[in-house]
Amino acid sequence: MKQEKHGVLLVNLGTPDAPTSPAVKRYLKEFLSDDRVVDTAPLIWWPILNGVILPIRSPRVAKLYQSVWMDEGSPLLVFSRRQQQALAERMPNTPVELGMSYGSPSLAQAIDKLLSQGVTHLVVLPLYPQYSCSTSAAVWDGVARVLKGYRRLPSVSFIRDYAEHPAYIAALRHSVERAFDQHGQPDRLLLSFHGIPKRYARLGDDYPQRCEDTLRALSASLPLAPDRIMLTYQSRFGREPWLTPYTDETLKALPAQGVKHIQVICPGFSADCLETLEEIKEQNREIFLHAGGEKFEYISALNDDSAHIDMMQELVAQRF
Repeated sequence: MKQEKHGVLLVNLGTPDAPTSPAVKRYLKEFLSDDRVVDTAPLIWWPILNGVILPIRSPRVAKLYQSVWMDEGSPLLVFSRRQQQALAERMPNTPVELGMSYGSPSLAQAIDKLLSQGVTHLVVLPLYPQYSCSTSAAVWDGVARVLKGYRRLPSVSFIRDYAEHPAYIAALRHSVERAFDQHGQPDRLLLSFHGIPKRYARLGDDYPQRCEDTLRALSASLPLAPDRIMLTYQSRFGREPWLTPYTDETLKALPAQGVKHIQVICPGFSADCLETLEEIKEQNREIFLHAGGEKFEYISALNDDSAHIDMMQELVAQRF
């Protein structure tokens, strides 16, 4: 009987190679050219992207990256590498590689490393707890494109998402409870998820339902009344309506409603990155305090926390 050799591919979105305008421009061009992310007709979108968005946004975004860049590199890559290394240490007989949908290390590089080690069963774990066509489905597309170049294919197990998985909820609960122990219980706990256009949800993307599933499961596990836990959406881009309520507008309005102490966690981000460290921890903190709030704490992403690695190991092992 043939003996399977399992391999694990962890996938996250990606990041620029450097906090510079040229590097950010290269990254954004690849990211925003994916029709899973922006589905506007290319003849309309490409002139806008190349003639307007990239020249204007690249220098701005580069400055934001500079404010969060770590000694080892981009936060997303640093924490993703730590996750890869920690999982590999837990599974010494199973190759574990990291690939990004955009930028480096690429999916092609990661898959080539795995297959060159004789992997016959590939377990793909997109590090997006809540499925979306703009993230998880883009990983599916990317893996398929890479494998199209091989004559001999491995069997593939694709983990669609894990929005309600008990180990994921337990890891979030532990993170929130640590914040409660350190700072006290807030007036509100705000769960801020990355947004998507409302149109994507109307066309069948179940991302909003998966975010709500996480909210329900986490709320049921916490010593906090459900009416003190809120769900919002951040990081909107462009002019079309995105999922609401918006995180920034919510934080601006809450102090007038008597909410003076808030804690924010971003359960959809498996690793801290620009959207959590700069947008939430800096920009939205200022919005809340300027509007009259008094205490704002950002609860870090799960990153390479041992409970998070426990969850990854459990998810992957279930496919062996």
